[in-house]
Amino acid sequence: MDIINSALKGLTDAASGFWPAPPEKAGLENGKLRPCPGTPNCVCSEYPGSPAWIEPLDAGKQSRNEALAALKTVLGEMGGELKKDDGDYLAATFTVPLFGFTDDVEFRFDNDASAIQVRSASRLGFSDLGVNRGRIEELRQRFAGKQKG
Repeated sequence: MDIINSALKGLTDAASGFWPAPPEKAGLENGKLRPCPGTPNCVCSEYPGSPAWIEPLDAGKQSRNEALAALKTVLGEMGGELKKDDGDYLAATFTVPLFGFTDDVEFRFDNDASAIQVRSASRLGFSDLGVNRGRIEELRQRFAGKQKG
């Protein structure tokens, strides 16, 4: 299986060079994750009522540090690559196998709601066929399995 994964990674790395990297936009705006651009390849928990809305991750009774440590573990298990850790804000990327598309996933620990706000978006294209929403739902299940107490 490692040979197949290595071959797919090599193919993905080579193919990703065909698509230019967009300008960096990750980060918070006015203390929140950015809203989705209106395309169906993005989900975000910060803006209820939006078609792109997805439920935030429930931190439950975990402390901020416990919740973020569990989140980082889940990100690693799912193949995400942590790019930025600014305390309450995390940014990671996922590379879609075979085609080399990069998706940006951002998290903000929300002390008021005892939740982790989330945004997941494809860098390119219009539709992702539900990949970002599905990834966050899988992440939610894995994160819930790491809950303490």
